[in-house]
Amino acid sequence: MEEKYKEIKDLLYKLGLTTNYRGFFYVSYAIALIIEKEERLLLVTKWLYPEVAKRYGTNWKAVERSIRTAGEIMWRENWALLEELADRRLEEQLQTAQLLAILAAAVKREGPQAERSQPEMEGILEKIKQDCGR
Repeated sequence: MEEKYKEIKDLLYKLGLTTNYRGFFYVSYAIALIIEKEERLLLVTKWLYPEVAKRYGTNWKAVERSIRTAGEIMWRENWALLEELADRRLEEQLQTAQLLAILAAAVKREGPQAERSQPEMEGILEKIKQDCGR
């Protein structure tokens, strides 16, 4: 459990996103939610962003904007790694749902999905919550 959370944090750091951005925590939590249930990517503005917003006491538009800003930072700081994670050439900056899908897939590839249980995923989500002081 702790290892997956560390993988999410480490990946964001490698991409140039640090904890002084609100988006760092929103992206971390969103990735953990997506790993838990990939279908959340189908309705990001109606399902994923509101879920993140509820956790952090804000609205979905603020979450979307912070994640978009985080994406801009990652694009600027380490687009080469984003291309590597996407396993394709990226001609333009990614939309937020695309970015989250690529990051979640990258974290999933790091370890066997079958070994991650529901309680483990809940623990990852709880660790992210604790780190944000919420």
